[in-house]
Amino acid sequence: MLTWLMDLMSALDRLPKVELHCHLEGTMRPATVVDLAARNGVLLPIHDPTELYQYDSLDGFLAVFWLVQSTLVCRDDWVRLGYESLVDGARHGLVHREAFFTPARHLAAGQKLSDIVAGLDEGLAAGEVETGATCHLIVDIDRAFGPSAGLEMVEQIAALRRGASPGVDRVVGVGMDSTEQGIDPISFGPAYQAARAAGFRLTAHQGENSPASAITACIDVLGVERIDHGLSILDDPLLTRRVAERRLPLTVCPNSNIRIANAFPTLGDHVYPAMRAAGLLATLNTDDPALTDLDLGREYHSVACAFGWGWQEMVAIALDAVEGCWLDDDAKAALRLRVATSAVELAPA
Repeated sequence: MLTWLMDLMSALDRLPKVELHCHLEGTMRPATVVDLAARNGVLLPIHDPTELYQYDSLDGFLAVFWLVQSTLVCRDDWVRLGYESLVDGARHGLVHREAFFTPARHLAAGQKLSDIVAGLDEGLAAGEVETGATCHLIVDIDRAFGPSAGLEMVEQIAALRRGASPGVDRVVGVGMDSTEQGIDPISFGPAYQAARAAGFRLTAHQGENSPASAITACIDVLGVERIDHGLSILDDPLLTRRVAERRLPLTVCPNSNIRIANAFPTLGDHVYPAMRAAGLLATLNTDDPALTDLDLGREYHSVACAFGWGWQEMVAIALDAVEGCWLDDDAKAALRLRVATSAVELAPA
């Protein structure tokens, strides 16, 4: 049994995987945090940043996330972040990622969105050449800065797209993250309307610590095509059935929900199996892997062990991530074939 579990761990690590919920800032290597902080004059409260990576709530996590973000000061910092993020992900089977970045704090500090986008594109392009993996970007509205700042950021990214600014073709979507409690998602309607008019795909973090009604608002009012987290959806059976029938993807991050949001006592208590059993297109993702000591291979393996799932169940989850991504039909078909072929080759004895 132990040998089979080790074989399963290795196979899941190598299985080609798509990730739809990962924050680039949350992939920053601890050594890079220290290096950039020293270079950019950011005072860290502790020598080893990993000692900060214990969280009592989502808000507690955000304080650390914002500290890590603050080390990104110039274009070259974003280049490094993009490159290291993709290289590190590819080591654990990542073949395509649609990754978030949240520039509100950097824009408020005077950085240019064009520099951030161009820097990320340069780093990701280098990582793509080295690994063969691909990465598209989703620019996230930071709810903490309010609806007006969100609309302004969307207008900026739309202007960069119209002007064919370097790297902007990599930005395929607009999302929304940060704290959910006490925030009405509908207040960000103008930003989402502007994003839709500019041709961006739409998603939103919702339902991690907000009710099912907030998920409904994101779908029916904001018009999102994916929901990030979405844990509370099961509280509304009608909504659950509707989302399942539409195959509207949920980008779930079980380990993050335990380690960051403290939403469940243990991984075994997570609602992910119930989401899958309800027919939801519930994909599997890491969220902020460097800040939670994770990678995509370990995410898959820990979930398999927690819920007693075998190889075929985990391959089905990997294929659902392909279905939920925003690649075109031909690219999806190629990825499905790659996953299916590798699933046969890698299957544990």
